[in-house]
Amino acid sequence: MFKISKLSILILGAFAFTVINSSCSSNKRSRTTGWEYNNPANGGFEVSEYTEQITGPGLILIEGGTFTMGATAETPFYEWDNLPRKVTLSSFYMDQTEVSNLDYREYIYWLNRVFGESYPTVVQKALPDTLVWRDRLAYNEPLVQTYFRHPSYQYYPVVGVSWVQANDYASWRTDRVNENILIRTGILDFDPDQKDENNFNTEAYLAGQYEGLVNEGMEDLDPSGTGIRNVRFEDGIMLPSYRLPTEAEWEYAALGLVGNTFYNRVVERKEFPWNGDGVRTDETKYYGSFVTNFKRGSGDYMGVAGNLNDGAAIPAPVGSYWPNDYGLYNMGGNVSEWVLDVYRPMSHEIVSDYNPFRGNVFKNMEKDMDGGIAEKDSLGRIKYVEVSAEETANRKNYRKADNINYRDGDYESTIQADWLGSYDDENATSEMYEYGVTSLISDKSRVIKGGSWNDGVYYLSPGTRRYLNEDESASTVGFRCAMIRVGSPVAGNR
Repeated sequence: MFKISKLSILILGAFAFTVINSSCSSNKRSRTTGWEYNNPANGGFEVSEYTEQITGPGLILIEGGTFTMGATAETPFYEWDNLPRKVTLSSFYMDQTEVSNLDYREYIYWLNRVFGESYPTVVQKALPDTLVWRDRLAYNEPLVQTYFRHPSYQYYPVVGVSWVQANDYASWRTDRVNENILIRTGILDFDPDQKDENNFNTEAYLAGQYEGLVNEGMEDLDPSGTGIRNVRFEDGIMLPSYRLPTEAEWEYAALGLVGNTFYNRVVERKEFPWNGDGVRTDETKYYGSFVTNFKRGSGDYMGVAGNLNDGAAIPAPVGSYWPNDYGLYNMGGNVSEWVLDVYRPMSHEIVSDYNPFRGNVFKNMEKDMDGGIAEKDSLGRIKYVEVSAEETANRKNYRKADNINYRDGDYESTIQADWLGSYDDENATSEMYEYGVTSLISDKSRVIKGGSWNDGVYYLSPGTRRYLNEDESASTVGFRCAMIRVGSPVAGNR
């Protein structure tokens, strides 16, 4: 019979304790193999010290949870496109304010500095449409000339920006924030000579297609490496992408129910981003003042001289009025805002009850002949292609790349499917939504949320839905950015 000495038991026990203790507390040794991490003598497998996700510039953490998404007031138009239903959202981040003219001018300046000489059309395509202020029977020409560029308006929300432009801004912001993080941590030096394809792009950097001016770099523990490497996403140094919020995220953040919960119960459902059914504050010092910027009635945009009601005929500066319980400003009024979702009237009956969203078009990074990531484009960006039919053939969770029309707009959904006889996938929406004939809904229809300075009270409710084509813009529509929350749903790793 095989026997183990007391000394062997002590040694084995000490080893087991060391492995378990080091892997659970300091993450220095694998709990499944016993090999030490971050040791070049063991091959150099690197494991970063776990840290909470830092909060990116301008963002506020929105703790996720369950809420009743949908209309909070009876619609006077009998549209019924947002019936209440219970959904759950994971935690995410949201801009505290709408993106301002100053924020967007910084973007235009960077584009002009980097691409203006070789690719001036890049700058032109990014410029907001200032002609949105024109009205055939009003004199708004001064706003066409001044609203975007005059310093008096620099902290006002940018308008005249399409959904496409807003997404491009979010991508640019991701790159500038991550570049700044690498510079501040000493990994890179600032490169003032970035031009054309030689500019910092997060995806290109992670793919090894942008080096930049290396300062200290990142220590490479691979014994066969060069000693210095690019930062990897696994290092936890760089942030995920800025983007537009989904419709569900925007609505959840706007309601701010975190201030209305008691022992896992929502004790008072809100109709607006603030408590109560009116638009005036009950704070004694400001009693009777309006809590947002909206159109009080026909011809009344800001009240009478000497006693202005909301004090703003057009958009007010971002950060005006009172924030909601998440600390977000102007989630009802000021300007309506773009969200990621494609508009469909029946989405409330179909989309998932966890992180609901309509608009997925699944893509992969384009590959070269050797299976590696294809060379970045002339603007320094990684190229993407939609996932192929071969890649989705054996999947259960999705069967094609473009899922915009899934169960509301595709061939399988239409009541005409029995007698149409043929199906044109490139014009799937026309099977149910004949754009310009029987409907204004198309695959380019994007949801806008929240009321604006030109809207009545009904549109201030977070549950209301409207839509606009993704390549159009308006003087009443702006945007703010969001970001996923990585890891624990709350700060402090509870």
